[in-house]
Amino acid sequence: MISTNRIDGVFRDKKKNILSVYFTAGFPSLNDTADILLYLQDAGADMIEIGIPFSDPMADGPTIQESNHTALQNGMSLKILFQQLEEVREKINIPLILMGYLNPAMQYGIEAFCESCARTGIDGLIIPDLPMQEYLDYYRQLFDRFGIYNIFLISPQTSESRVRQIDENSKGFIYMVSSASVTGAREGISPEQIDYFNRIKNMNLKNPLMIGFGISNNQTFKTACAYASGAIIGSAFIRALKESGDLKTGIFNFIQSVKGL
Repeated sequence: MISTNRIDGVFRDKKKNILSVYFTAGFPSLNDTADILLYLQDAGADMIEIGIPFSDPMADGPTIQESNHTALQNGMSLKILFQQLEEVREKINIPLILMGYLNPAMQYGIEAFCESCARTGIDGLIIPDLPMQEYLDYYRQLFDRFGIYNIFLISPQTSESRVRQIDENSKGFIYMVSSASVTGAREGISPEQIDYFNRIKNMNLKNPLMIGFGISNNQTFKTACAYASGAIIGSAFIRALKESGDLKTGIFNFIQSVKGL
């Protein structure tokens, strides 16, 4: 068990222009997980979110839904994912976060799930359908025991009191959903979104902010980074994986283009 969570280390050492990348475990192929993690780290990603495939990913747009469907058809499961993660910490030193819905974790068994996360070097969890009160009543003690950070999401509709409650009960960072819609790459960032980014930034929360949903290229990445510590890219990266003939080259080129290098 590590004494300092790697997520804290990233925000302590870098502070700005932090790039977190999401991909669905088991996509494009069942056994791509370890390679994608290594290529992302080598290409310059600061954190990685590993998506747990689920049959009904409610918060996700068509690109990530399709990747979930493909991964499940490929045979991906939580048991297989943890097997794939067993030795990745020999080569991967950046934070790894599992993102998924509560149902697969409950079917696996919450304590066994947390134990497997700790054993394989998972630093945090993003579970969009885990209610705050349920987390506080039933899960926080368990997550703390295994050294796993629980990361909550906020959106433009989240009230100030709710944002402050999330800030009070969060570790690592707050996932700032850029709009009220599902995940998916978009062309740009609207004035309404900028108002929302400013409003949250001016609340001076204790946790760093990472902006996700609709971040797809260097322009949207730079804009998001002006209002937060960094940004999260998902759908655009999933598309790049789908279109790439060579994973290593495709991942390197994608990360470089997002960073404007």
